[in-house]
Amino acid sequence: MPSLTALFVGLGSIGTRHLNNLAALCAQRGLTLRADALRSDPARPLRPGAAELLHAQFTALDDPAALPRYDLAFITNPTSLHAGALKLLRGRAGALFIEKPIVSAEQADVDLDALVPAGQKAYVAAPMRWCGAMLALKRRLASGADGAPYCARVICSSYLPDWRPGVDYRTVYSARRALGGGVTIDLIHEWDYLVDLFGPPCELYNFKGQYSELEVDSDDVSLYIARWPRMLGEVHLDYFGRGYRRSIELFTPSGSLAADFGAGTLTLPDGTVEQYPEDVNRRYLREMEYFLDYALGDEPESLNPPATALAVLNLTLGKQG
Repeated sequence: MPSLTALFVGLGSIGTRHLNNLAALCAQRGLTLRADALRSDPARPLRPGAAELLHAQFTALDDPAALPRYDLAFITNPTSLHAGALKLLRGRAGALFIEKPIVSAEQADVDLDALVPAGQKAYVAAPMRWCGAMLALKRRLASGADGAPYCARVICSSYLPDWRPGVDYRTVYSARRALGGGVTIDLIHEWDYLVDLFGPPCELYNFKGQYSELEVDSDDVSLYIARWPRMLGEVHLDYFGRGYRRSIELFTPSGSLAADFGAGTLTLPDGTVEQYPEDVNRRYLREMEYFLDYALGDEPESLNPPATALAVLNLTLGKQG
């Protein structure tokens, strides 16, 4: 049976999700998976089921249990530690899966060549691109049925204390600027999919800050106005909305075209509502399927290479390239 080796740098909630999905897909494809974890504290309890999927855990790559090179490496530690992890793994992985954002806001001017060498296969996470309603929206736009949009209205609003049930929100990275938290880059997905759909804007204005009563030292709201050559856009991101809202509405010659990613629907200009209900993990599974195909295939550049991800990070920070 063919084998695959993978290293996880950090195993929090998202790292564990990726580990579970990778293990499930390897089993489906008849691949024997050896997964190791590089952790800051191996004594810290893992989430249920994770330990059973691991071959070894260690705190340094010079540990005898570590392999000299892995087929895959997942950078799933806090954002502020991504750059250090990339330097540590230089030349030691066939393909890199890097959680978003690629680096922290303070590192947004980093020299990518110093982190990711030329020729290194690398993909930066972009799960919103893989949800059912988004895929349906992309198909609808590609068909040209409604004409080119005049403007876009995007919102992602939710209540940070509800994100991780049973976990004090004040202790997670989202609440702490020093760990790379803050709604501006935590919800980078919205800018990722806008750039994927329409390319980067040619003009951008951003206002952000900490305005709610949440006990965070990071920004809890970020608002944007953007201009493309033939389209305008507005983006609203916050941590304090009571009730989950995540959607895009496009105003087109045919009328309003709206994708609601929470409800899993696409509403067409004539009022027809197409349903795309699915478990949230389905988008992560699609993404992992893509990453495995990319890692094992011949295509040198991924759908979201580090250079693109860094450019999107700078957009979220209100900077223009």
